[in-house]
Amino acid sequence: MASTASYREGMKDQLGALGLVLDATVLWNTIYMDKARAQRHAAGRTIPDQVLGRMSPLIFEHLNFSGRYPFNRPVLDRPLRDPDAPDDDT
Repeated sequence: MASTASYREGMKDQLGALGLVLDATVLWNTIYMDKARAQRHAAGRTIPDQVLGRMSPLIFEHLNFSGRYPFNRPVLDRPLRDPDAPDDDT
């Protein structure tokens, strides 16, 4: 019976860690998206309301979930991508 209790505690810990990662991701994405919006607005390139209404900070494609995280080069405030530059995904 003790193994079931420890298993449940481990699951609670994992769920708490997942919640923390989700919260941090949403916070970072919200800040980054707002900076991008403000930069475009300052340049006179506003974003239509229908586009803003569909944006969500719940994206995570830019996160590394492989379990290997390089800490040798900190990138704390990376520059925004140039909206006129070609996509790297092609």
